[in-house]
Amino acid sequence: MQKLLIDENLSPSLIGQANDKGFVCSHVNYLGLTGRKDWELKAAILDGDWTFITNNGVDFRGPAKKPGSQGVYANISLHAGLICIDAPGGLNMESQKRLFDLVLFNLEEHATLTNQVLQVTLSPDGSVELSRYGMPASI
Repeated sequence: MQKLLIDENLSPSLIGQANDKGFVCSHVNYLGLTGRKDWELKAAILDGDWTFITNNGVDFRGPAKKPGSQGVYANISLHAGLICIDAPGGLNMESQKRLFDLVLFNLEEHATLTNQVLQVTLSPDGSVELSRYGMPASI
């Protein structure tokens, strides 16, 4: 089962949701990484074999229309997965919990995210789209 690491732009309270479903989960704040630049998190994520969860997808996967072309994960050949939760106007706590629950359900159904991105997008109308794709793109 994946080890999940939550970015500082999402609430640490999500850890409890993951633990309740049997996932190992932590938050960058609890690893002493608060305030680090995105690229400074890369070594901790990879060395810890973490599946990273962020709502700052562009900085980690690059532009949505061309994932892997830029961003922290652009030149990584092997990673434990990246989960990008995007929502126009940001995410309140209720939205974070709702979308994170969908993420956890997806991870329970499809065990591995190795070299994949799970993209979760909340539309202004409240609908949610989930998609998975390989990154690097050759996967």
